[in-house]
Amino acid sequence: MFDSMKIERSLDKASFKALEPGLREGLLDLQSELIAQKRCTILILINGADGVGKGAILNQLYGWLDARKLATLTYEAPTDEERARPAIWKYWRDMPAHGDIGIILGSWYHTPLETHALGGPDGAELTQALDAINHFEAMLHAEGVLLLKLWLYLDPEDAKARLKALDEGPYDRPVVREWARISSKKIRRRLEASAAETFRQTSTGIAPWTVVPAADLHYCAIAVGNALMEVLMQATAVPPTECAVPAPASEPAHPSPIPAALPAVSILSTLDFSEKLDEASYRAQLDVEQQRITRLTNSRAFAKRGLVCAFEGSDAAGKSSTIMRLREALDPRHFRVHPISAPSDEERARPYLWRFWRRIPARGSTAVFDRSWYGRVLVERVEKLTPQEDWSRAYGEINDFERQLHEGGYVLAKFWLAIS
Repeated sequence: MFDSMKIERSLDKASFKALEPGLREGLLDLQSELIAQKRCTILILINGADGVGKGAILNQLYGWLDARKLATLTYEAPTDEERARPAIWKYWRDMPAHGDIGIILGSWYHTPLETHALGGPDGAELTQALDAINHFEAMLHAEGVLLLKLWLYLDPEDAKARLKALDEGPYDRPVVREWARISSKKIRRRLEASAAETFRQTSTGIAPWTVVPAADLHYCAIAVGNALMEVLMQATAVPPTECAVPAPASEPAHPSPIPAALPAVSILSTLDFSEKLDEASYRAQLDVEQQRITRLTNSRAFAKRGLVCAFEGSDAAGKSSTIMRLREALDPRHFRVHPISAPSDEERARPYLWRFWRRIPARGSTAVFDRSWYGRVLVERVEKLTPQEDWSRAYGEINDFERQLHEGGYVLAKFWLAIS
């Protein structure tokens, strides 16, 4: 698919200087509207082989936009903090608020692209990874995060030559390098092929790819600026109640099998609330189970896992006292309780699951949520605090969230404490 990119496209300096003022003014006006509305976040993913000019485009965007509401989010070799959590966690941690623009170097495409270019995973595994990305991006879009996915294209050998010229040039300037392991000509070509397949599978109606020829940086900069202008226009032109356009009904991002009406009979109605445990038996069994929890969470195997507990249930059902008994069995250095109440302004300015992702513990530790991510489909649904399209979509998003925790090595324990 890169054949059309090999047709030379250029813009002389005089033409660039003639176009730049109007483009910059338009971008600033739209960014000001984005900031004032605080309805959407824009993430710009700058991708491409080393040497294509990612650093130059990044600097150009800073020259055109209000840097006070612009953040560069760079991801290179994972830190210890990042290695101790699911791979997607770092992107959640750094999610900008509505009204802000984030520029990402080292996006969630980097690892699957690099791994595939180096000889693995196979096509089926790559498709699985890209399908998960599609779900992630659909959720972001539905939550008001609009994506501009850029791939700056330069023939691999030309990119290598440009990178060498930068290294040997008279100026000591930082150069964006992301693909240190993509070294040989063969692997560079494999990266190009992997990128083409990635575009085919992940260029969706809500998050399309924009491939920009990068042989001429003047042309590349104007093309990127125009692409950003379109995303800003989309973000600022929609009605206040519809920041993000929902996925088409025929292809829902997170289809939910849950009926609109709550069932008249539930499993809770089958519980026997008359069951009791005498004090002596309770104390004896509690001691046994607490010792068991202590032993398991102090084991070497648990150092590679993590424990996330979610407590829900009726008021006065005993959540606090139950959590206290659990806390007695755990190392306080690696245990934390998160009471969840109404979202703060900071939390409302980001996707719903952000406030839970940012509290996910490192492996080897435990997090207990007193009320949880199920609030969206419980109290928010029942009390009509959230539109139906949001809470109905949340079932699929919650399943994805919990799947990612499971695949990341976490044990997820969910408790509903019931009382008559």
